[in-house]
Amino acid sequence: MGIDHQPVEQWFTTAVPNVSLPLSFSLLAGGRSNLTFRVVDAQDRSWVLRRPPAGPLAPGAHSMEREWRILSALQASAVPVPPTIAFCADPEVTGAAFYVMDHVGGTVIDSAKNASLLSHSARHRLGSDIIATLADLHNVDPGVVGQPQVARTRSYVGRQLDFWMRRITSSGAPRTPEILDVHELLCRAEPPQRWNTLTHGDFRLGNILVAPTGTIEAVLDWELWTVGDPLADLGWLTAWWNIAEDDGWIPRRAASFPSVSELTSRYQQLTDRDTSDLPYYTSFALWRLACIAEGVYERYLSGVMGRPSVPLDVLAARPRELAAAARAELA
Repeated sequence: MGIDHQPVEQWFTTAVPNVSLPLSFSLLAGGRSNLTFRVVDAQDRSWVLRRPPAGPLAPGAHSMEREWRILSALQASAVPVPPTIAFCADPEVTGAAFYVMDHVGGTVIDSAKNASLLSHSARHRLGSDIIATLADLHNVDPGVVGQPQVARTRSYVGRQLDFWMRRITSSGAPRTPEILDVHELLCRAEPPQRWNTLTHGDFRLGNILVAPTGTIEAVLDWELWTVGDPLADLGWLTAWWNIAEDDGWIPRRAASFPSVSELTSRYQQLTDRDTSDLPYYTSFALWRLACIAEGVYERYLSGVMGRPSVPLDVLAARPRELAAAARAELA
C-alpha cells in the first residue's frame, strides 16, 4: 500500500497537532505517479499524505521536498493550495520522504457526471476562476521558492522538446512516426521565450478541486512545477479544454463553459501578456500528450501495465490523433 501504519501513526503524534489515534489510511490516487492517501483520525478529522510510488525511482524524480517547497511558498499567495501541515524527510518512517496537508473539500470536474453537479452560473464562474488562478500563479515572484529568474541558454520549451524526444526514442524509433515529424516542426517554429515565471506543468481541470459555486478550492499535483514559460501552462490548459475525457466529455462543448478564445482573452486581460503565439504552445502541449500516449501504448503492449480498459487499437490510434491535432495547430 505504501504506508507503514505504526511508524506513521507515531510520527503523526509528534508532528500533527491534536491528532487522535488510531488512524485510517485510504489511497486516493496512485500508480506511476506520487501516491496520495486520505488519513482520518478517531475524531473524524482528515488530512492528505503524499509520498513517492513504491519501488526504485529515477534520480531526481518524485521529490517530496520540491512539492512541499512550492506548496509552502504559495500559502500566502492568491493561488489556492491546501494548507501544509508537516514534512517528514526520514525514509525510515515509511520507506520514503512524505508530507501532510489539510484535506480540502471539492470536486474534480473531469467528467460529464461531475460537470453536471455545477449550475450554469457555477460553470461560468469556474471558467473565470481557472484563468484568474493561472494568472495569479504566473504573477508570483519565483524568488519566494528560492528560484530567482535567471537567464538560461535554452528556452523552457526547447528543454522540454529535448527531454520528450530523448524519452520517446530511448528504446528506438517510436511506433508513431508522426511524433517525429511534429517534433521537427515545433523545433523550427519555436517562438522566443519572453517571460520566466512559476509554472505548474499540469494545470488543467483534472488537477483542481472546485466548490459547488464554481470557485476553485485548491490546485493539486505540483510534481512538475518549475520556473518556465507561462504560455506553456496556458497552452496545456487550452489543449485539455478541447480533449475528450474517458467518458467523452469535452469542456469546450459543455454548456456555459467558456470557449478557448474566451479563456485566452481573459488571460491576456489579467496579465497584459501577448498570447498571439498560443497556437504554438497548444501544439506543443498536444505533441507532449502524443508522447505520453505513445508511452502508455508501449507499456500496455509489453504487458507491464496489465490489461487496458480500452482495445489496444484504440490506444495505438491515440498518439496519431494527438500528433495530427498538434500539426493542425501549426497550420
